[in-house]
Amino acid sequence: MPASGVPQGRVLVLGSANLDLVATTTRHPAPGETLIGGSYSEHPGGKGLNQAVAAARAGARTRFIGAIGRDDAGRTLATVAGDSGVDTSGLITVDEPTGRALILVADSGENSIVVVPGANQSCPPAPVEQGEVVLSQLEVPFDVVTTTFRQARAIGAVTILNPAPAAELPAELLQTVDILIPNEHELELLGGVDHLLASGVGTVVVTLGAAGARLHTGDLVIALPSPSVDAIDTTGAGDTFCGYLAAGLAAGLDVESSARRGCVAGALTTTRPGAVPSIPVAAEVDGFIAGG
Repeated sequence: MPASGVPQGRVLVLGSANLDLVATTTRHPAPGETLIGGSYSEHPGGKGLNQAVAAARAGARTRFIGAIGRDDAGRTLATVAGDSGVDTSGLITVDEPTGRALILVADSGENSIVVVPGANQSCPPAPVEQGEVVLSQLEVPFDVVTTTFRQARAIGAVTILNPAPAAELPAELLQTVDILIPNEHELELLGGVDHLLASGVGTVVVTLGAAGARLHTGDLVIALPSPSVDAIDTTGAGDTFCGYLAAGLAAGLDVESSARRGCVAGALTTTRPGAVPSIPVAAEVDGFIAGG
């Protein structure tokens, strides 16, 4: 058992690995406008890698399936994942460049992101093992996610989809999703909670930024507030929420309890710069909860 109040479970994350290129500025530029930036940095990221690291730091035994290029960025990302306790035996190397994310962070802490997929387009379907919670996003091909989720459902594994970046989802993918975690923008694009539940999604957890999250399952709606923190960078907060929620479910917690831990972990992420570097470990989350 890890050094936290949550027992260990198993999580499989299928998704992207990117090198994040981060610039800061006072505000986001208007179309056609050029601004002078403040600072520049490079961080490991990609929604798949972020979520895998979050699940591992939450205490889950975590496997990561993805693709990186034969370049320094790819080697760096593989090392970061391994050093975070993630099993990278399913991370393949291809001839395409490693994915990149171009991130602009304003003084308000809000960010804008452009993702260049690169090697992520070659991500293979994941072989799912009995007892794993399976988590994915949309920075890898839809058919890869659908194939993996179908396999997971066939052996009784829980499937979680974070539908980001926002896109319309085919019915055959929605029908394989147990838990969908969109933000408000993604929820609107997907047709709303009622449509998603009618399409076969079991539970919808809407992330609301600083306001926390909202859980929808059947006729039940539960507000999940986020703790108040001094946010400096929101990059990776949603991914941290997803990874912690998956780890909680894998450990045997119910979805509400898992999401509440995710809200705390996501909030703590915003108090530090970067994606992977800002993700808290379980002891930090437990300490915050105990002190709150």
